[in-house]
Amino acid sequence: MSSVTFIGEHLFWGNLGHSAVVVSFITSILACLSYFFAQNNPLDKSWATLAKYSFHLHSLAVLTIIGSLFKIIYSHYFEYHYAWQHSSTDLPVHFMISCFWEGQEGSFLLWIFWQMVIGQILLRTAKDWLNPVMAVVMLSQVALTSMLLGVKIFSYKLGSSPFELLRNVMANAPIFQLPDYLSKVKDGNGLNPLLQNYWMVIHPPTLFFGFATTVVPFAYAIASLWRKDYSNWLKPALPWALISAMVLGAGIIMGGFWAYESLSFGGYWAWDPVENASLVPWLILIAGVHVLIIHKSTGNSYIVGLILIITTFLMVLYATFLTRSGILGNSSVHSFTDLGMSGQLLVFLLIFVVLSIVLIVMRWKEMPRSAKDEEIYTREFWMFIGSLVLVISSFQVTLTTSIPVFNKLFSANLAPPADVIAHYNKWQMPMAIIIGILTAVAQMLKYKKNTSVAIKKIGIYAGIALVMSAGLYFVFELQNPIYIGLLFAGVYGVVANFALLVPFLKGKITLAGASVAHIGFGFLLIGVLVSSANKQVISINQSGQAINPDFDNKENVENIYLERGKPAKMGDYIITYVKDSQQWVNTYYQVNYKKLNKLDSVEYEFNLYPNGQINPKFGLVANPDTKHYWGHDVFTYVSSVPSEKAGAKFINEKTHTVGIGDTLYTNNGIAILQGINSNTDASKIDTKNFQVLLGAELKVYTLDKVYDAVPLYGVQNNTATSYEALVDEAKLKFRFAGVDPDTRKITIISSEKDTSGDFIIMKAIVFPMINFVWAGTIIMIVGFFLSILKRMRELKA
Repeated sequence: MSSVTFIGEHLFWGNLGHSAVVVSFITSILACLSYFFAQNNPLDKSWATLAKYSFHLHSLAVLTIIGSLFKIIYSHYFEYHYAWQHSSTDLPVHFMISCFWEGQEGSFLLWIFWQMVIGQILLRTAKDWLNPVMAVVMLSQVALTSMLLGVKIFSYKLGSSPFELLRNVMANAPIFQLPDYLSKVKDGNGLNPLLQNYWMVIHPPTLFFGFATTVVPFAYAIASLWRKDYSNWLKPALPWALISAMVLGAGIIMGGFWAYESLSFGGYWAWDPVENASLVPWLILIAGVHVLIIHKSTGNSYIVGLILIITTFLMVLYATFLTRSGILGNSSVHSFTDLGMSGQLLVFLLIFVVLSIVLIVMRWKEMPRSAKDEEIYTREFWMFIGSLVLVISSFQVTLTTSIPVFNKLFSANLAPPADVIAHYNKWQMPMAIIIGILTAVAQMLKYKKNTSVAIKKIGIYAGIALVMSAGLYFVFELQNPIYIGLLFAGVYGVVANFALLVPFLKGKITLAGASVAHIGFGFLLIGVLVSSANKQVISINQSGQAINPDFDNKENVENIYLERGKPAKMGDYIITYVKDSQQWVNTYYQVNYKKLNKLDSVEYEFNLYPNGQINPKFGLVANPDTKHYWGHDVFTYVSSVPSEKAGAKFINEKTHTVGIGDTLYTNNGIAILQGINSNTDASKIDTKNFQVLLGAELKVYTLDKVYDAVPLYGVQNNTATSYEALVDEAKLKFRFAGVDPDTRKITIISSEKDTSGDFIIMKAIVFPMINFVWAGTIIMIVGFFLSILKRMRELKA
C-alpha cells in the first residue's frame, strides 16, 4: 500500500486488509507444512500444536480481510479500486453484498472463507485423519490466498489485491495528481445490472460453498494414498461427498433460477460455458459417489471411485481456470476478465494434478482390485454403467466447452457450435434417457445376487411407466415422437422409486434417500422436457410490419408493440400497457393480462411488472416478470422502450385558485392543498436574496397511491419566481403561480404529461409444467439430505 496520504483517503482499512492477506498467506503455508510434518512425525506433538494455532490465526486473518473489504464497500471508500469498480452510492445494502463477490478477488475470498469454515469443522470431526486431510486443505488455501496478494516478484505480479488504491491502478490519469482527487470521484462504477437481483445475493455463496466442499473428499482420497489406508477413508469421505453433491447441485439450480428470473433469453439453462464449468464437476461427483457406494457394498470398483473423487476437485480447478483466465471472454457472458493471473491459475491446477498422478502411480499396485467382475443382473453392474454414462456426459460437455482452450494452446481455429443448445441436447438427451431408466432398474435390483422376483418387478413397473408415458404424451401435447423416450425415463424413475419408497414411509425414512433423490431426478427430466419442448411464444406480431429496425426477422415476429392505455389481443389474452413507475434505477412497466375463455369472455386477469434500466454500458437491461400457475408460467419482459427524450411534453394545463383544504381536479387524479409553509425545505435551490419563499403543500391522490408535492413561489431581487413540483408516477406537474393576499388564496397551475408517444415492445412466453423442474430439484436435494443423515449415522456408529 502507498505511504503517501491524499486528502480524504481512508488508508487504515486498506492497510489492515492487505496486512491480513499477507498473514493469511503465511499462516496457510505454516499450517500446511505443520500438518505435513505432524503426519510424518506422529510422535512429535509440537507439529500438531503449531498446525492448530497457525490455522486459527489464518482463520482470524481471513475474517479480518472480509471485514475490511466490506467496510470499504459499505462506506463508499472509492479511493479503493475494488469499491469504485463494483459499487456505487445508490446501491441497497443487499446489493452491496453482491458487490463483494462480483469481482475475481471477492469471489476468491468467498471461496477462501468457506474452506476456512470447512477446516474448522474438520478440526472437530476428522479425528485420526486430521493431519493428512488438513495438509491437503491448507495446500489449497495457500494457492487461493496467493490470488489476493497483489505483490510483484521481480517482473511477475502474484495475485490481485482487493485493497489496491484507485490512484495506483490509474496512475497515469491526470486527476490522480491532485491532492484532493477524491473530491472529484463522486460515485463508483456500479454493480453490473445483470447481477442486481436477489438471487445473486444467495447463488454465489451457495455455489462457492459447493466448490469448497469438494476439497474434503479429495483430501481424504489423497490422504488414503499417502497413508496407504485404502478402506477407512470411505466412511468419513462419503458424507462430505454427498454434502458437496447436494450444495453444488443447489448452487447450480439457483443459477438456473436466477437466469429464469433475471435474464431475458427465455429459459433457465443455455449451455453457457460458465454454466457448464460448474455442471461438469457435479456430474463426475455424482458418478464418484455411486461408485464409492458400489465399493462399500461389494468391494469392487475401488480405483474408479477414487479417481472420480479426485477428478471432481481437479475439474473444479479447471473450471476456475476457464472462467477466470479470460480464455472464455468471447464465448460467455458470465466469465471474469483476465487480471493477469492465468499463469498462476494454471500452476494452481497443475500442482494438484501432478500430486494426484504421482500418488496414484506410486500406489497403483497396492490398491484393492475386484475379486471378480460384476454380474449383469446386479445393482452394482447397472450403477457402474450409470456412472460411466455420467462420465461420458461430462466428457462431452468438457470437450465442447474447452474449444477456446484448444484454439489457444494449438493456435487452432475451431468454431463453437452454431446452435449451442441443439448441439448439447443432441448428445445429452440420449444419456439423460439412459440415466433416467437406470435410476429405476438399478434401484430395484440387489447387490451381488438377484432372484426372478426383482426382474419381474423391473418389467411390471416398466409396463406401468410405458402406459402412463403414452397417456402423458398426449396430455402434454408433445409433437416429436423422440420425446417419448425421455418422458418414459422420467416417469419410470418416479414410478419405480416411489414403489420402493412406500415401505420406508412407515418409519426409517432416512434409508430412502436414494429413492427420494431419484424421484426428484425423474420429475426434473419431465419438467425439462415439457417446459422446453412446449415452450410457446404468445407475443406474436400480427401487423406484418417490422416493429423495431434493430430486431432481426425472428425478433420482429415474436415481439408485440403496445401503446400505453390501448388494449391489444395476444393469443388467449387481452393485454394493456397500463403505466410505468420508477424504483431505484429501474423502471417497472405494468402490463395487465385478461385471460379469455372460448366465448371471448374474461376468465381471470392479473398484472405483471417487467422492469428495465437504460444502462450506459449495456443499453436496455431487462428483467422479466412471471406469473406462476401450477401447470404453467407466463413469462414477460420488455425488449424495447422509447429513448429518453430531452424534455417531456406537458399538456392540459389548468389554472386553479384555491385555499387551504380546497381540491384541484386533473385527469390523472386530484390534489388537496394541505397548507402554505414559509419554512419549507428548499435545499435543492439557491435561496440567496429571497425576500419571500413559500411552499404549497399538496397531497396528490391517484387511483391507487398518494403522493406529496410542494411547488415553490418566492420573491427574489423584487422579482416573482416559481419552482415546479413534478409527480412523475402520476404524470402530473404543479406550478405555484401567485398569491392573492386579499382572498388568502393562491394560484396553482397543473399540467399532465403527454403519454401519447409512450409504448413498450415486449415478449411473452408460456412455459408449461416448469414447476416440475423446480419441484424435482427440491425433491432431489431432500434425497441428498436424507442420504447424508444416513451416512453420518453410520460414521458415528
